[in-house]
Amino acid sequence: MKPKTDTRPLEMDLLGLSNSPAELSDEEIVSAYLETRNSQDFERLVKRYERELYTFLRRFLCDVQQAEDVFQATFLSVHLRIDQFEKGRRFRPWLYAIASNKAIDYMRRNRRHQVASLDAKTSYGDSEDSMINHLSGNVATPDEKAISNETGSRVRDALKELSEPTQQLIQLAFYEGMKYSDIAEILHIPLGTVKSRVFTAIRKLNQIWMRMSESSTLSDS
Repeated sequence: MKPKTDTRPLEMDLLGLSNSPAELSDEEIVSAYLETRNSQDFERLVKRYERELYTFLRRFLCDVQQAEDVFQATFLSVHLRIDQFEKGRRFRPWLYAIASNKAIDYMRRNRRHQVASLDAKTSYGDSEDSMINHLSGNVATPDEKAISNETGSRVRDALKELSEPTQQLIQLAFYEGMKYSDIAEILHIPLGTVKSRVFTAIRKLNQIWMRMSESSTLSDS
């Protein structure tokens, strides 16, 4: 079968855009797709976010099959709603907003809400006085690596006590490393609200972490 002919305007060729698809911004690809409805443009978006977005969903849902289902549902929604994409907006926050909302809906529908997998490049030190250390710390010694699996399990248990929206916030802020301004755009809330909610979430996680640590100490004594 012959590949589909790219029918985008000659102006794009003159600008050198069509000859270097890898260098196109997300927004340029969306614009091209809206103008030509060339499926190859849409496929570029899917491939560009295939690994990144799937990894985000797998951590959030902690289930491979669920992550695949939500990934497909996300891009189906993108396809159906692409005409609603506002010119001047950035595509990535818009995409993550759709994916995050669908992940939360999936968790609520199935009532199997496990939290984000912490198998990513996140590590944990031997200090147990602050949850933030376990969300963003770096492994410094072999001893720390040895206890990371046990600690990671406890972090998962702590995160499980948070609501789905708060888990979403922690996922975006710490595991995806997104700027607060991007999170504000994804969640459709003011920047100050994001900062306040992150602070509140970390404080709550610290309280849960300390309670779990005290309980573990008592059980070991």
